[in-house]
Amino acid sequence: MSEQANNSNEDSAISVRAVDIITAILFLAFGLTVMIGSLKLGASWGSDGPEAGYFPFYISLIIMLSSTVTLYQAAIVNKHKKKESFVDSEPLKQVLAVLLPAIVFVLGVQLIGIYVASVFYIAIFMVWLGKYPLWKAIAVAIGVSAALYLMFEFWFQVPLPHGSWFNPLEFVGVN
Repeated sequence: MSEQANNSNEDSAISVRAVDIITAILFLAFGLTVMIGSLKLGASWGSDGPEAGYFPFYISLIIMLSSTVTLYQAAIVNKHKKKESFVDSEPLKQVLAVLLPAIVFVLGVQLIGIYVASVFYIAIFMVWLGKYPLWKAIAVAIGVSAALYLMFEFWFQVPLPHGSWFNPLEFVGVN
């Protein structure tokens, strides 16, 4: 991609400056969280050496100082980055087309179990993004999930999540 194309703001979803500011704020919050936790553990030097929160405290201090410098640079110094595009709309849509169903899949694993959630996930992706016929997608999705079930539950004897909210496999005798 050329430099000119990267700097065009016509179909930009978000600017480099905005991403820098958001990232700096998130790291500041993370550093503050770690710092508060390390203070609760004890962040000083005890009679027998450093307390449990000593090193996390100073690491979080470094993170917060670095984030403050980044935030200052992004918000005050580098105002020209407001025009630089971090990501254009079309590539962002492609990323979200994969990311959002993956998030739903992870939630589905918690609610209905990994095997049933995998059937839906594989079938939907095969039909939607792969443009496969529905019958092939369903066959492959069920086949893959059945193979994973046999491999983990029977051969390795490692139970994977069956679903905390609803376990559809209970109807066929799988607990």
